[in-house]
Amino acid sequence: MTNNEHARHKARMIKKKQHIDQRIAAANESRGIIIVLTGNGKGKTTAAFGNVARCIGHGYHTGIIQFIKGDWPCGERQLLEQTGRATFHVMKTGFTWETQDKTVDIAATQEVWKAGKVMLSDPNLRLVVLDEITYVLRYGYLAIEEVMSALQQRPAMQSVIITGRGCPQALIDIADTVSDIQPVKHAFDAGIQAQEGIDW
Repeated sequence: MTNNEHARHKARMIKKKQHIDQRIAAANESRGIIIVLTGNGKGKTTAAFGNVARCIGHGYHTGIIQFIKGDWPCGERQLLEQTGRATFHVMKTGFTWETQDKTVDIAATQEVWKAGKVMLSDPNLRLVVLDEITYVLRYGYLAIEEVMSALQQRPAMQSVIITGRGCPQALIDIADTVSDIQPVKHAFDAGIQAQEGIDW
């Protein structure tokens, strides 16, 4: 690198640092946030569990409600529960297309949502994950107004992560951070089986 190239690079980095420092200084509000991870791509729940691990790593307690997944093996759940800082409640019926019984699915949704409401009112939980809640909202198993109310009344420093495809616009509108994860390629589409330790 020539002296001129080095000087230009240094000038760009100084300017970039000034811009970043200004943005950091302007962010002076401290409160819990709502994060939405939606879209058709793989990795929404995985990203949410990464955030749970981060939270636990700082010594905080977390709560996770898993809609849809049922008692399907979950490597993250098996690991995180061992920390004593992650409380899970899992919808009993699992994938709604497996039960094919709307009445049973609605009852299971309402049962696990009771635990969700308790979590969303617990100031000891720094983070609550509502995993795959978008599905039960789209199917009408749970009223979005009830979820919105619980989110808006939660403790001030509690953050919430909402995952699932087709997130309702009302939740996107009140969220602080939204990531729309889109697929480029997926091994399953090429006939490769889902694998323990990689996909669950």
